[in-house]
Amino acid sequence: MDTDVLDFHIPRWSELPNIDLYLDQVVTLLEDYLKNLVPLKDKKKDKVITKTMINNYVKNGVLKPPVNKKYNRNHIARLIVICILKQVYSINDINLLIKLALETSGIEVSYNKFCIVIEKSIDATFNKTDFIYDEEMTEERYILKNVVQSFANKLYVEKTFLSK
Repeated sequence: MDTDVLDFHIPRWSELPNIDLYLDQVVTLLEDYLKNLVPLKDKKKDKVITKTMINNYVKNGVLKPPVNKKYNRNHIARLIVICILKQVYSINDINLLIKLALETSGIEVSYNKFCIVIEKSIDATFNKTDFIYDEEMTEERYILKNVVQSFANKLYVEKTFLSK
């Protein structure tokens, strides 16, 4: 069992930096937050996120431009979601999924819900139990459950089989 994954905690909204950060600081922060969750083929060369990736997300409208070259909590939360989901979905699909989440709740609520549900999904997958979504199942919640479960399943296969 991969304890790095089971002990993993995605920082909640209140745990994200409350000050704006420069691009280098954002990259360092995200690498630290996600190093055990995003499988890398070659840990020496591959990166969870790079400055170029972030600049491309801004250029393609997936991420709002920084203000005075600084990124805020909204940017960091969105980048965490992007870094996780890009393992299984295209950037365009992720953008649509984020828009769907934000139609029903604000970014803080949507982001915290994402963190909770993905941690529960990973825990259930690695402990070989069923992932139970403990709220009334709406269409949006069912989509979220399936989105995070697809990531958890891929992570499990990569960590337990493909990395050997």
